[in-house]
Amino acid sequence: MENKMIDKAEGLFYKTYNRFPVVFDHGEGVKLYDTEGTEYLDFGAGIAVMALGYHDAEYTGAVQEQVEKLLHTSNLFYNQPSVDAAEKLLAVSGMDRVFFTNSGTEAIEGALKIAKRYAYNRDGHGGHEIIAMEHSFHGRSIGALSVTGNDHYQEPFRPLLPGVKFAVFNDLDSVKALVNENTCAIIMETIQGEGGIYPATEEFLRGVRALCDEHDMLLILDEIQCGMGRSGSMFAWQEYGVKPDVMTVAKALGNGVPIGAFLASGKAAAAMQPGDHGTTYGGNPLVCAAASKVLDIFEERGIVEHVQEVGAYLWEKLEEFVDKHDCAVAHRGKGLMQGLEFNCPAAPIVKKALLEQHLVLISAGSNVIRFVPPLIIGKHDVDLMIEKLEQSV
Repeated sequence: MENKMIDKAEGLFYKTYNRFPVVFDHGEGVKLYDTEGTEYLDFGAGIAVMALGYHDAEYTGAVQEQVEKLLHTSNLFYNQPSVDAAEKLLAVSGMDRVFFTNSGTEAIEGALKIAKRYAYNRDGHGGHEIIAMEHSFHGRSIGALSVTGNDHYQEPFRPLLPGVKFAVFNDLDSVKALVNENTCAIIMETIQGEGGIYPATEEFLRGVRALCDEHDMLLILDEIQCGMGRSGSMFAWQEYGVKPDVMTVAKALGNGVPIGAFLASGKAAAAMQPGDHGTTYGGNPLVCAAASKVLDIFEERGIVEHVQEVGAYLWEKLEEFVDKHDCAVAHRGKGLMQGLEFNCPAAPIVKKALLEQHLVLISAGSNVIRFVPPLIIGKHDVDLMIEKLEQSV
């Protein structure tokens, strides 16, 4: 049955993914089950999305309740779930305004438009530039791809958005060297994800913030993967005490439903005018009811505090793994966003773990395995993962 479904899918879908030969059917907690009933331990969380795991009764109930009431009306009208979700998201982030999107990529597009509009309002003309980081990842649309520092992703689609320059992550001098009178923003992930799980250093992030203040530029922090508690703080930048002008979130915000957001603070919060941006589906009652419940559950169950505790345990176990195995050459990250760097390609290990040990892992770059499990995992899940990883390596 599973093979037939895979064969059928290969004849139907546009070929942009190299999928693993597994068909997942349902999930429970931190476990996934394929159509044959095989149980898998999930340490990928749908690429850092399923923060609350699978089949959470309270979350599912809230989504089901909203399905029965109202799915969509467009942004020509108001709806209560979007107001609730906005109020809660602004409260935990300390930002001033929010715009709900359908994805993280769309959130990046909105953030770039804020930066360009802010500079246009300030200077009375367009033609402004943006500084991004090498080895960054911000999305696949043309705008988001333009600020993604990876030639492999960019090359087939050039020319991209003009006026984007790339600095070296955690090298402040390389950023300073690119600033000129036309620079309107600096965009970066607080913790680089696809680039190999590299957290920003405090010195670098504070230096970039000061540079933006000095030159009246906007600081855009991409928290799509590292935000929503994954780093051990609600948003990773809060640990540094460096507040962005614009922040993007998505992934865990909806726990599986497609929602993202860009948030603005201070001078950036008033940059856009009616008609400057829009979306048909973004912020509809269904996805906002889901996000609102996610934010409730985070507070009620102390999810961030749990991440701090289990994240420290995961750190300890991965450090032991590096000491034990010569093939593992580095370990970095924060909270429940950690990475192991190997002296060989990671893909064969990830595949072996999935097919033989029934452990779901994902890579970051060519030789890094990233660990971004549901935020509800326990220490016993970490122990089981380590056992399965040992067998796979």
